[in-house]
Amino acid sequence: MRPQLFKTRATEIFGIRHPILAGGLMWLADGAYVGTVGKSGGIGFITPRSFPTEQAYRAEIQKARQLADGGPVGINLYISARPEENEKLKGFLDIALDEGVRHFETAAYIPERLIEPIKKAGGVIAHKCTMVRHALAAERIGVDAVILVGAECGGHPGVNQVPAMVLLARALEKLSVPVIVGGGIGSGKQIAAALAMGASAVLMGTRFLVAEEVWAHPDYKRHLTTLDENASTTVLSSMKNTYRCLDNETARKIQAIEAAGARDYAAFGDLIKGTLTRECYVTGDFNRGILSAGPAVAFADRIEPMDMIFDRLLDEAAEQARRFGGVARAA
Repeated sequence: MRPQLFKTRATEIFGIRHPILAGGLMWLADGAYVGTVGKSGGIGFITPRSFPTEQAYRAEIQKARQLADGGPVGINLYISARPEENEKLKGFLDIALDEGVRHFETAAYIPERLIEPIKKAGGVIAHKCTMVRHALAAERIGVDAVILVGAECGGHPGVNQVPAMVLLARALEKLSVPVIVGGGIGSGKQIAAALAMGASAVLMGTRFLVAEEVWAHPDYKRHLTTLDENASTTVLSSMKNTYRCLDNETARKIQAIEAAGARDYAAFGDLIKGTLTRECYVTGDFNRGILSAGPAVAFADRIEPMDMIFDRLLDEAAEQARRFGGVARAA
């Protein structure tokens, strides 16, 4: 594993060797994934909603902390538009704090009610959003950092169609807290570019889908290694719930229903159920379910351990930084 090559405000805040955050992969963001990211020098985020019980969620935190070998473990807290869903957040947070977790990623709505308990426990909170104005609102209520994701982001990039690098440049003009950028990032060259622009770290998700420690079926991972940057598409934009995912049979069926004028979730039936997505991860049938992925899948070219993925990314980022240094001197 590589020593620290880049020191930023984000590496200091999160206590990580490398300025790499690993995005929550919903069903796949378990203790093995997050723990090996932590050991490799980054930080990942367990998604509590992925687990059937609080006991199962607690067990995954414990597993992650053991595997991280002293590295940090993060928790993703998604603030829903549905109040009944948010009733679970206090329990998720309490368990995480009880297990010694002090790093949190919030997403969607502004985390006003979470700031005080996290700060009181000595924790760190980074809010993930898709618009600069939302990042400014998060900064005003006291988050420690913001994560901005562009339209290239796998999963939910929001209704925003602005690319990641444009969002980053605009955010750096307006924000004083550290800015982390995500969306379409899958190579070391892009990490170096983001840091050169002023980002404190990058957020990556799709790139890590082929890590050996991710529990998804080998057939699914092997399929990912064959894809290029054109392999993702978006669905549910007509419902103001844009989802960037693999261009598979399920996605094309959903797009056809949208094109026919459907504006009610019932029209999509089982096609949009999360359990269908989980079936793919279990069986390897990559045509079933809405499978979160962005164009960075093009860089997921082999199945290998998480620490080897980190090493490749960092070696490439270091080389690109050296090249940029030569360009800067020549200028």
